[in-house]
Amino acid sequence: MAEVVLEAINKIYSNGFHAIKDLSLTVADGEFLILVGPSGCGKSTAMRMIAGLEDVSAGDLLIGGRSVVDVAPKDRDIAMVFQNYALYPHMNVYDNIAFSMKLARVNRTEIRERVHRVAKILELDKLLKSRPAQLSGGQRQRVAMGRAMVRDPAVFLMDEPLSNLDAKLRVQMRGEIARIQKELGATTIYVTHDQIEAMTMGDRVAVLKDGILQQVGSPKDLYDKPKNVFVAGFIGSPSMNLFSGQLSDGVLYFGQNSITLPKSQMERRKGLADFDKMSLIFGVRPEDISDSTLDHNASWPCIPATVSVIEELGAEHIVYLNIDAQPVDSGDPDIIEEIGNAANTVARFDPRSKVRIDNRIDVTINPEKIHFFDPTTYLAI
Repeated sequence: MAEVVLEAINKIYSNGFHAIKDLSLTVADGEFLILVGPSGCGKSTAMRMIAGLEDVSAGDLLIGGRSVVDVAPKDRDIAMVFQNYALYPHMNVYDNIAFSMKLARVNRTEIRERVHRVAKILELDKLLKSRPAQLSGGQRQRVAMGRAMVRDPAVFLMDEPLSNLDAKLRVQMRGEIARIQKELGATTIYVTHDQIEAMTMGDRVAVLKDGILQQVGSPKDLYDKPKNVFVAGFIGSPSMNLFSGQLSDGVLYFGQNSITLPKSQMERRKGLADFDKMSLIFGVRPEDISDSTLDHNASWPCIPATVSVIEELGAEHIVYLNIDAQPVDSGDPDIIEEIGNAANTVARFDPRSKVRIDNRIDVTINPEKIHFFDPTTYLAI
């Protein structure tokens, strides 16, 4: 396996479109890195540059310490898995996995050993004589992975490999891919627009927007410490609620509401002192907004709200609310399209909640969990 290093790489197309802007990123040997972002953010373009399917306009790209900017794709020692399985329908599983080795004239004994070793890892050993039409979507995806794995490449590149699967299979395959990657210890770069995949599979996650790297870190770091408004709004499902407010003497004002911030919050976020008597952006995750009629900390503030939509999911209720607050655009077009104008706040309620649509209720907000951002730079305070 090998380390992958992107040094200020850029991609500028002939029409002048600047798809990737000074992207610098290091993927450690054996690491599972996720590239995530909304449609059109440049994540697939970045992967295609690593694979050699797109030219690098500027910057350097190293695999295993060797610059590969001018190296042909076939000589980069990488293997790709796409969302389209592209299996040969007339070949059985064995022949699909073995095909690239046969082209390379690898001897039959080695081909057989490699195919059976990979098939065992992927739990395909009992399906080697089956043809693609006889397989489920998840099994076909594992065959596509086997075709890449059998080459024993330095780097695996996966471009939204689960997007063609149904919801149940996606959940199952997320666990399968993570297990296989750990077992192989393979350097893997995985592209997805689904931040749930990003949060559950990768060692680290790199968030892109408009071709620019916004933040890279562990899933927990991105969730707990988003560096800017976009990352705050993109990471998390449902996403963080973002509002405009004003801070004055340790009290956060928004609409007709106010929240007195605990001293621990003010001490932890020293930069808040610079925003006294000034406007700022604040964010609250859905799980930090609760139904006030259920058990809660008596010191948490109660905010009046009107229930707009309720999604009962069994273990929890996702509740869309209207509160007196000015929402802030996170910059993620997918989020804006999803929520629309139906409500300005989303909360995650305990299933014991008895709230109903059009109810006027009080919700509690955990003030320790509020995030703050500069309204000019959109960076975290």
